[in-house]
Amino acid sequence: MKRIGERCYLGAICIFLYAPIFTLMVLSFNESKSMAKWGGFSLRWYLEMFQDEAIRDAIVNTLVIALISAVAATILGTLACIGIQKMKSSHRTMILMLNNIPMVNSDIVTGISLMLIFVAFGISLNRNTVLIAHITFCIPYVVLSVLPKMKQAGKTTYEAALDLGANPVQAFLKVVLPEIRPGIVSGFLMAFTMSVDDFIITHFTRGAGVNTLSTLIYSQVKVGIRPSIYALSTVVFATVLILLIIANFLPDYREKRSKKAES
Repeated sequence: MKRIGERCYLGAICIFLYAPIFTLMVLSFNESKSMAKWGGFSLRWYLEMFQDEAIRDAIVNTLVIALISAVAATILGTLACIGIQKMKSSHRTMILMLNNIPMVNSDIVTGISLMLIFVAFGISLNRNTVLIAHITFCIPYVVLSVLPKMKQAGKTTYEAALDLGANPVQAFLKVVLPEIRPGIVSGFLMAFTMSVDDFIITHFTRGAGVNTLSTLIYSQVKVGIRPSIYALSTVVFATVLILLIIANFLPDYREKRSKKAES
């Protein structure tokens, strides 16, 4: 009885989470513009989505900003972790506390603060201000991902490499970097995801005519949702689902192939 209750509870949660998404996906193939009337299966809205210049520009802006900000935040965050690791315990605690503030702070406060800084220094809001803002709020997530790996590596490995004749650059690239690579990769993926998903900070720091997917959908919702937005949301959901499937099953597939090769 307990097991049946647990399964029903899990099923109810899945329905609650995914029923709206499934409904949106079904509507993206509806020939009719009406949400209450099924007009037959059609790819009309997908064709309209790919022909819409505003959507194409928003997709390009989203991916370019997310990629550049993730790379920059990963580099700066990793360098910050190296500096934090060499600090005294009291100083390290203070820096980590400051690092955690942007993550627990409300996005609207961060967005308005960055906008006021840009305006105060006479910087016009455009794609570059969005990029700077994304790098700023992504760095703490990279630090949070890389620093634990940096602590696991410790100072002894680096010092041992120096004792064995490596210079500081060689010791870092050939000894420390492989140890912290998983943290760097996870930090990059976290920064990329946060940048793609962000709306509030982007909304306050973008200029006129600059749109990402989130701001474009928001602006179109205010005047009425077009069915092409259903198609766009379906493509985004399908892309994320495919990436998750690959990320979860690829390690097992590689392990099976390696076992077959060994046998």
